[in-house]
Amino acid sequence: MLGTILLLLALAKPVCLSPSGTASRRAEALKRLLEVFGMEDPPPPPAHAKQPPQYMVDLFNTVANADGVTKNPDILEGNTVRSFLDKTHGEEMRFLFVLSSVAKSEKILTAELHLFRLWPRTMDGPKRQHFCQVSIYQVLESSEPDAPGGKKLLAARLVSLQGSGWEVFAITQAVLDWTENESNNQGLLVTVQGPGGTPLNSPPLRFATGRDHHESKKPMLVLFTDDGRRGASLPMAGIPGGSHAAPSVTGPRSTRSLDRLQPCQRHPLSVDFEEIGWSGWIISPRGYNAYHCKGSCPFPLGENMRPTNHATVQSIINALKLSEGVSSPCCVPDKLYSINLLYFDDDENVVLKQYDDMVAGSCGCH
Repeated sequence: MLGTILLLLALAKPVCLSPSGTASRRAEALKRLLEVFGMEDPPPPPAHAKQPPQYMVDLFNTVANADGVTKNPDILEGNTVRSFLDKTHGEEMRFLFVLSSVAKSEKILTAELHLFRLWPRTMDGPKRQHFCQVSIYQVLESSEPDAPGGKKLLAARLVSLQGSGWEVFAITQAVLDWTENESNNQGLLVTVQGPGGTPLNSPPLRFATGRDHHESKKPMLVLFTDDGRRGASLPMAGIPGGSHAAPSVTGPRSTRSLDRLQPCQRHPLSVDFEEIGWSGWIISPRGYNAYHCKGSCPFPLGENMRPTNHATVQSIINALKLSEGVSSPCCVPDKLYSINLLYFDDDENVVLKQYDDMVAGSCGCH
């Protein structure tokens, strides 16, 4: 992965190639970089300026730092979170979410329906209620959901009539059904009744719908999935920095021969999504520091070189010329961190995805 980024960044500065040769290598480098991010083509930027759901922004900020580097790897269930807005835009409590962007290979772990609870209507009379029963149904018969067998109960609970805010309901089974067969997706139905299921002519509890309410309050389906992509088995840890961070190289640019004499250490490697041409669909971060490892692993290897036992033995064999063709150990990452991208997919849904092994956390002689 780091080699791919290095190639890409090198191509940003002209080399002694024909214009067509440079363009061809750049296109190949971008293609390889897309493969690292699990894509065949970059999603197009949204047709109109769109704000991502605040829930997705808050989740990104909880999981990652400003550069996208994972600061708590245990928060996410799986490595992908997808958000979908309601496509019906109707007044009734019927919702439809199009899941065509979910790959068949993705494993659905959890599905949640997020509804924004509006301030309740004022109720008159002595029988003022403090709770309403909210039921979520999977629609089985789109034309007659209230007919026998027309809907299936997914979740039900009492919801307070105090204040406003988000309510979250688990609907995993319905989404599993929809992803197995798209024709099964007839949407969801939400009903509001009195405690115990008594009907109400004018329920005091209301939820924001896709029409006449602010974008930030629209009904939303959130999927937690895993695409099965995993990185190497190097150790994972928290945010790179502190004792793990090697000092930056300052002063005049060293020649290659002098670089090889420098001890193995970590150096900055900036990845700028705007420079690559991806800023239209990536929401956060705008770029990140991948770092790279460079330097020599001279004999004898000290503990500061973080050598493996194998590297120590190889260094001894190389120094004593005990075997032909044995080189000195290499300076490589020995700790890698994941990064997170918040972006718009092909259908303008907002996705949070975690990618393993994207940042060199520290370097060692191996």
